Amino acid sequence: MSATKTVSPTRNLQNRSRFQDMVRSLRYRNFQLFFSGQLISLIGTWMDNVAEAWLVYRLTGSSLLLGTVAFAGQIPIFLLGPLGGFVADRWDRRKIVIATQISSMILAFILSFLTLTKRVTVWEVALLAALMGVVNAFDVPARQSLLVDLVGREDLMNAIALNSSMFNGARIIGPSVAGILVASIGEGWCFFANAVSYIAVITGLLMMRMQRAAFEKPSSPFDHIAEGFRFVRDTRPIRALLLLLGLVSVVALPYSVLMPIFAAKILHGNARTLGVLMGATGIGALAGALMLASRTQLQGLGKLVATSCAGFGACLILFSFSRSYPISVLLLVPVGFFVMVQMASTNTLIQSMVPDRLRGRTMAVYSMTLLGMAPIGAFLSGAVAEHIGAPWTVAIGGLGAIAGAAVFARHLPTIRVEARELIIAQGLAGGDPAQEMNAGSVSQASLRN
Repeated sequence: MSATKTVSPTRNLQNRSRFQDMVRSLRYRNFQLFFSGQLISLIGTWMDNVAEAWLVYRLTGSSLLLGTVAFAGQIPIFLLGPLGGFVADRWDRRKIVIATQISSMILAFILSFLTLTKRVTVWEVALLAALMGVVNAFDVPARQSLLVDLVGREDLMNAIALNSSMFNGARIIGPSVAGILVASIGEGWCFFANAVSYIAVITGLLMMRMQRAAFEKPSSPFDHIAEGFRFVRDTRPIRALLLLLGLVSVVALPYSVLMPIFAAKILHGNARTLGVLMGATGIGALAGALMLASRTQLQGLGKLVATSCAGFGACLILFSFSRSYPISVLLLVPVGFFVMVQMASTNTLIQSMVPDRLRGRTMAVYSMTLLGMAPIGAFLSGAVAEHIGAPWTVAIGGLGAIAGAAVFARHLPTIRVEARELIIAQGLAGGDPAQEMNAGSVSQASLRN
């Protein structure tokens, strides 16, 4: 007689409740439009990233020029980030993002045209990358600050985690598709697909219905920008988070710039190999973002930042010494997981501690740290790899991440109380900071996205 396996109705309700809690930000119409449009657009963006890296390496065969193009694409964020934060706190963020997405679409069409007509040179790629960096200097602070306008403070942590999930879901699909397209029909069509994909996010932004927000009108733009820098400088938890993020951006994150070298020279593959490697990183990052989306509290995120940074560094070192394609792919999954947990946790914690009126300027410093410092690292890693090789360059970056995590963890107890007080001040947590510190359980809540 066969036994029939039954599933408890209570278990079904718990699973459904857990899933609903994980995607709770999607109950907002504006966030639904943002999420769906961005998902399509980001698939195109990841296709573009892989195709552009492969194009530069195919044209030049130089790790130094790979780093140079990455430098050109990201240094404008470092130079113009403060202005982007000022604009995000001064004008309508939705309209700013619409303008930046249209500009990005035009640049993608130009790169597609030059590549498909076989007129493209590496210096034209670098110039277009630099122009895209200028656009991103305004796009990133406005887009990051827009999230709280779409869902409100109570669901901000979930919205950031879901946004990261979307980013990394696209990171799985985009590189894989790009690897196939580049190997079969060339890079130009990847650039064209990216240009077309911007239509989705622009349409979603235009369909949003939002109340007109009141923005501060400063007497002096310089004073307005300086106020944001002073806030970051004088707020120890935010300063500590950004110092660790900046270190990782310079020494460890440039591993991705060297991926074409690992795909071609170390693992003896092609563009499809590069797509799979990038996709493996995306799988891990998606898992990390979904893990964070399931959380309902900020508690414990400070410690999570330190452990994920150390895990990222350790996995990078193991990856750098791998000469097996399957093992390299498997190692990139936890690489993606740990780096996503650190970034999304840092983003959430900063946004949980910052007042609304300073949000754009603070997120501009965040983007300068994450994206603006990366070009320095990309250029340095490309130059160092020319002399000691890509594997040793990546290994040294991993050691740097581990060292930074150790220093951050050592200072974490001294910044817990201040972080907790800032979160309480923004209405995102309750309780007495002194009691919770004495209990030894809380204020790592202070360090998440």
